Amino acid sequence: MTNETWAKVQSTLKAALGVNNFSSWIEPLAFSDISAGVMTFHVPTNFIGNYVSQNFGDQIIYHMNQTGASVRRLEFAVPAKSAPAAAAPKATPAPKPTATADISGAPLDQRFTFDTFVVGKPNELAHAAARRVADGGPVTFNPLFLYGGVGLGKTHLMHAIAHELKQRSPELNVLYLSAEQFMYRFITALRERKMMDFKQLFRSVDVLMVDDVQFIGGKDSTQEEFFHTFNALVDGQKQIIISADRAPGEIKDLEERIKSRLQCGLVVDLHPTDYELRLGILQSKVDVYAAQYPDLEIAPGVLEFLAHRISTNVRVLEGALTRLFAFASLVGREITLELTQDCLSDVLKASDRKVTVEEIQRKVSEHYNIRLSDMIGPKRVRNYARPRQIAMFLAKRMTSRSLPEIGRRFGGRDHTTVMHGVKRIEELKVTDSQIADDLELLRRALEE
Repeated sequence: MTNETWAKVQSTLKAALGVNNFSSWIEPLAFSDISAGVMTFHVPTNFIGNYVSQNFGDQIIYHMNQTGASVRRLEFAVPAKSAPAAAAPKATPAPKPTATADISGAPLDQRFTFDTFVVGKPNELAHAAARRVADGGPVTFNPLFLYGGVGLGKTHLMHAIAHELKQRSPELNVLYLSAEQFMYRFITALRERKMMDFKQLFRSVDVLMVDDVQFIGGKDSTQEEFFHTFNALVDGQKQIIISADRAPGEIKDLEERIKSRLQCGLVVDLHPTDYELRLGILQSKVDVYAAQYPDLEIAPGVLEFLAHRISTNVRVLEGALTRLFAFASLVGREITLELTQDCLSDVLKASDRKVTVEEIQRKVSEHYNIRLSDMIGPKRVRNYARPRQIAMFLAKRMTSRSLPEIGRRFGGRDHTTVMHGVKRIEELKVTDSQIADDLELLRRALEE
């Protein structure tokens, strides 16, 4: 096999692939040798080698064998750059830093580590999955998809994974960025005609982390590039970690093929915090503030009060505690329940949003695509009875209305009917995952 033979094959490939494909992908290949059925090329970058192998490898092998050569597979190598022999020896430069978690991506928050993440029942599965990925080793589930409402810890876990990977394996190229940043870089690359650089950057990472992926919904070109990037990394056994505010199947205007891909790994829901977890978060923050405000005292019952009253968003909870400590420090007073109510009156008032029975009925009827009049009417068919029981259950849990009051709003039903409906849903949510998911989805929608 000689360079002349390869030149003949190049001519055939140019006619088969077209001028643009040939100049972009085949022309940069420099034939090296053939040994034991393996044809080796030198390439400028690993990305070009991978792309040619995936898209044109079979054609190259076919046309080579047509010339009488025996080629079973292709290999691509990036030659090392050596200094000219006559060049005078120079001082060894400092090694170039290896790409790490925050290089070329969004900066990482130093506070967001596994040590500062408070684990409770609502987030223990997400924490365990994040820990497994951060431990490195073979990719066991790909992608890891974390989803949940605002302030439940998705971004904290992603930063913690990046910090841990950076510490354990500094040589890994870990890229963390938001979906908006991915979209911005894609648009910039298109405008500046640097798509090759863009593709090479995102396909050369060892771990790709994309936060708030719901923002690419409806952006067709960005979704197309994200899909190809996703496939290339999964095929290369590279780890992908994604977060969003909802499950893949619920993201609006996201292509079905992307939803399917996102669902092929481990999808983990960070459930809303319960009282114990919120109290644990507050206690961990107080331990941090104890060093910053050594002279401040906090009265018994204050943390329990906050954990009860601020229940929807951990960021709001932590922000309330920060403001409370700062205010108490400025006025030089102990943090009492009275001071807490005065200092956080606006936060507490905002957290007291009342959900009405009528609002619950409307949301449930919309969710199950039935008429409101049918749900509260006399019909007892299953299509109406089950949504009716779910609405009764939510009304009992999310409002202060009594059972007789709830019954009156459901077509004048007796309180025992409401009691039976609530009990039935209590039983079903344990055994029926669809009912449990519907309840969680409706609860979130009502609390927004």
